[in-house]
Amino acid sequence: MHHASDILLTLFIIFVAAQIGSEIAQRLKMPGVVGEIAAGCIIGPSLLGWITLDQIAPGEPLDALAEIGVVLLLFSVGLETRLEDLKKVGKSAFLVGVLGVIIPFAAGVLWAHGSGFAWVKSMFVAAAFVATSAGITARVLQELGVLRRTESRVILGAAVIDDILAMLLLGVVSSLQGGGEINVQSLLFTLLGAVGFLAIFGWAGTQMARRRSYWLDKPINSHSPLTIVLALCLGLAFLSTKFGLAAIIGAFLAGMIASETKQREILEKRTEPLLALLTPFFFVVTGAKVNLTELASWDAVWMLLVVTVIAILSKLLGGFLGSLALGKRGALIVGFGMVPRGEVGVVIAALGLAAGVFSERVYAVIVAMSLLTAVVTPPVLSMLLKRSDKEPSPPATTEGDAATSSQDHV
Repeated sequence: MHHASDILLTLFIIFVAAQIGSEIAQRLKMPGVVGEIAAGCIIGPSLLGWITLDQIAPGEPLDALAEIGVVLLLFSVGLETRLEDLKKVGKSAFLVGVLGVIIPFAAGVLWAHGSGFAWVKSMFVAAAFVATSAGITARVLQELGVLRRTESRVILGAAVIDDILAMLLLGVVSSLQGGGEINVQSLLFTLLGAVGFLAIFGWAGTQMARRRSYWLDKPINSHSPLTIVLALCLGLAFLSTKFGLAAIIGAFLAGMIASETKQREILEKRTEPLLALLTPFFFVVTGAKVNLTELASWDAVWMLLVVTVIAILSKLLGGFLGSLALGKRGALIVGFGMVPRGEVGVVIAALGLAAGVFSERVYAVIVAMSLLTAVVTPPVLSMLLKRSDKEPSPPATTEGDAATSSQDHV
């Protein structure tokens, strides 16, 4: 019972800290997610120590709860995203996803090699620059109520492509770091598996839900629709990890499938209490994972600033160039929407540390960079979207229309 009471106390501390941080951030005209991440830094191991490193280690209850929180967040985002909407911005999403991987990776390699790393180790370090944190951007877009905007659809579509390419890139650099050859067959299998998974559940799943959703339209009781789609969410989140993708991609697809049913609005309302309870844990735990003690020197701070600037500018450039069809303002919104790094970058950094690719300090810098991009981006993205909202434009029916309507704001 003592162990259970300790867990409950920790959950209480995290939840209250998240609410206080979110409230303060919103009073300062910033998205609540910024306050939640900052709260994690304050109550984490580096400062107050109310959360220990052991408690947030991979596989521990808190880490699992945080994962469930971001899975549900992306499921709710999927509920507000329809396949037809993503298809309309397919070209821009693809370009943003590809350029958003190539440019940050190249910039990361050049910086790491210039800092004294061998080429292969530089590639491993650069891999941590690549993956966008869909959870952080999605939360900001959701808070602002702009998930149905063209720019938001481009960001979400690009995040899926970004995740596939990031996983493939990690496979390549891991093979090289191990001294082996690149297993082309294995990488091809991973790519085909990921594409197949997206095709089956992204396209076929939504088509089936649109035409045969009687399993939701005629529920056994009032809770049946929610329990069914939550089971679908957890099931696809699990399956996506088996296909080499992040769990949040499967959850996002589950939400898209559910969005094609007549119960869509009811499901959105009924998932809100779950989101309010669980998503703060993800952002607080993200903040708590930063080891600030490794940054207690001017050299480390300078390295962090340089790495963060490179990470922001490279992603911003990739997103901007890939979405110019939306106009300059729309492309700027997409660019900043792709900037936040998060859980994937932290995972890659942890793998690099375990493999002896870099030191504790470089690891701390990469994790702190992920946090800084997550903290800096939401206020900027919020400002850009609010300015754009002063001259609202109707939803675009094609990418050409999107470009026209977005350019009207420039």
